[in-house]
Amino acid sequence: MANMNPKKCPMPEQDPNVRNKNFEEVALGYTPEMAIEEAQRCLNCKHKPCVSGCPVGVKIPEFIALVAEGKFIEAAAKIKETSALPAVCGRVCPQESQCESKCVRGIKGEPVAIGRLERFVADYAMANDKTEITVPEQNGHKVAVVGAGPAGLTCAGDLARLGYKVTVFEVLHTAGGVLMYGIPEFRLPKAIVQKEIDNLKAMGVEFILNFVVGRSETIDDLMADGYEAVFVGSGAGLPSFMNVPGENYNGVYSANEYLTRVNLMKAYKEDSATPILRAKRVAVVGGGNVAMDAARSAKRMGAEEVYIVYRRGESELPARLEEIHHAKEEGIIFKFLTAPLEVLGDDETYMVKGLKCQQMELGEPDASGRRRPIPVEGSEFVIDLDAVIVSIGTSPNPLIRSTTPGLETNKRGCIVADEETGLTSKDGVFAGGDAVTGAATVILAMGAGKKAAAAMHEYIQNKNK
Repeated sequence: MANMNPKKCPMPEQDPNVRNKNFEEVALGYTPEMAIEEAQRCLNCKHKPCVSGCPVGVKIPEFIALVAEGKFIEAAAKIKETSALPAVCGRVCPQESQCESKCVRGIKGEPVAIGRLERFVADYAMANDKTEITVPEQNGHKVAVVGAGPAGLTCAGDLARLGYKVTVFEVLHTAGGVLMYGIPEFRLPKAIVQKEIDNLKAMGVEFILNFVVGRSETIDDLMADGYEAVFVGSGAGLPSFMNVPGENYNGVYSANEYLTRVNLMKAYKEDSATPILRAKRVAVVGGGNVAMDAARSAKRMGAEEVYIVYRRGESELPARLEEIHHAKEEGIIFKFLTAPLEVLGDDETYMVKGLKCQQMELGEPDASGRRRPIPVEGSEFVIDLDAVIVSIGTSPNPLIRSTTPGLETNKRGCIVADEETGLTSKDGVFAGGDAVTGAATVILAMGAGKKAAAAMHEYIQNKNK
């Protein structure tokens, strides 16, 4: 019988005043009993509206029905039929605007906690499923994947299951892309990401690290080496800056650099060899998920005051509601309707000492549909600081487009690719994820990798008829 409780089963969490001093995971996960209770809230709708909200088409009612029966490993297997990274997606996907937004239970209450259930069964299977992963039967064809982030990992996994010899070329010394360098440990433990990568290795996927496509070899070189198709999932790692005076002072970071030092290079550990300023007063400029990650990381790095400086109002924040809620609980201070004018610094030490800002008000909507911020005359003020983290967006690194003749890109530097297949203007080259869309979500990148894998398979099969 369905559980008609209008509210989700709450997720246990660390106390805010404890967790803001450590990098351990904030959400502690469901127990088996909690998972079954929550799964019983699902009505198993005939038309399955939740599935239409999932970019990778997870069979949501089917896996939840298995959870309700206590068949957790079977539920994980059902998710893995369409999703390569369930433990990751259960933690970082914006379910509230995707699958859960379509849930019928959300009409008169809270939707079923699809993300929490996905996380639970993925974690349970990791700990308890002893089934050995086998290398699929090989089909004699080989493909290359550029970038070991969520788009590349998904594409590689789907192609490996189809029997391709897959080689992933990654610029960093560790596979995982933004999952490793961008998302903090307290939201996504790196051991979980590594486990998913190890599963791909067990399927026969080869990872070549410290390999800069466009320098070590070009895409044309890879195709000359015998790769019959190439997927470009190189992400959008080039940070944007504010272009205000003082951005060259010591203590100004891009969010990419700051989070990479903290997440990938473990700057939070006492014995870390990675230099990072342990600032006491920090401002993070921006209002997205990356800004929340940077602010919450700075708090854990010992900052006494951390500000989010955002030029629009709270209702315009692009970050997930859960991340905003957690940031507030942890003591992050929000400065809404505030725009930076200048980074102030000490001309002798060249260190940051403040951020000059201006109050804003909201006018008519701009091209994005959000109300345009307008400066309030005479409203300048200064926030005393010793570090500024800039989190106002990223774009693709220009290296691949500048070294790949015939590859069309748009004015933002993103690769132009077909939305349904990932096919680019260059024969045999497919692309997806942030390299195509600009900075977006993990699950959208995974969806693009999945579509491209199917299209690459069709392309190679047709070419070899």
